Amino acid sequence: MSSLPQCPQCNSEYTYEDGNQFICPECSYEWSKDLAEKQIQQEHRIVKDAHGQVLEDGDTVTVIKDLKIKGSSQVVKVGTKVKNIRLVEGDHDIDCKIEGIGAMKLKSQFVKKG
Repeated sequence: MSSLPQCPQCNSEYTYEDGNQFICPECSYEWSKDLAEKQIQQEHRIVKDAHGQVLEDGDTVTVIKDLKIKGSSQVVKVGTKVKNIRLVEGDHDIDCKIEGIGAMKLKSQFVKKG
């Protein structure tokens, strides 16, 4: 069986290729192969901490390096526990709230799971 993506419009599994596009015979929707590849990458996006452990929404992480907060004199200290993280797209891939500081975005390379 082929590994063609389902139609993003109607979720039909009967899509077919035509040159550089995919076409759905049920709803006549057409989309490029580039768009399909981007969707697959987003679905299978894996965020890892500084030690290579996979992070998920709701995890608790610990900061492994003092982090200066831009535009402020505050610092997030080493060992700060951050509960209930949320993974987001972008350079700073963790969205969280830190006690005493508030809402922040962190880079996964500066935290460890647990």
